[in-house]
Amino acid sequence: MDTFTLIVTGAMVALIVWVVLLGLYHPKSGAEILDWHSTRSPELEAQNDIDDLAQMIAAQNELRTRHGKHVRTEDDFERDVARHRRELDEYAERYWADQEQLGIRPSKKDI
Repeated sequence: MDTFTLIVTGAMVALIVWVVLLGLYHPKSGAEILDWHSTRSPELEAQNDIDDLAQMIAAQNELRTRHGKHVRTEDDFERDVARHRRELDEYAERYWADQEQLGIRPSKKDI
């Protein structure tokens, strides 16, 4: 290696080490330096999610009413979600049982 390559490589390594050490040992966190804080409280976020769900159900029920279908409640949606989860779990169990018969075992990332 020539001298220029060694100097540039050494400078790059020193810069990376300096940035990592600065991040580890600086007394303030990155959020404090940037004055970065959550704009809304977790309680407000939870309330917004509840309100969004109610609005989506109301909008869907309005469309269902226009098409002559019955109105659905949140409990109806929860039952459908639970049913779909059961179906997916049963499908996964059947799939992995078939794979095991072929001698294929799932890895941790498959499950």
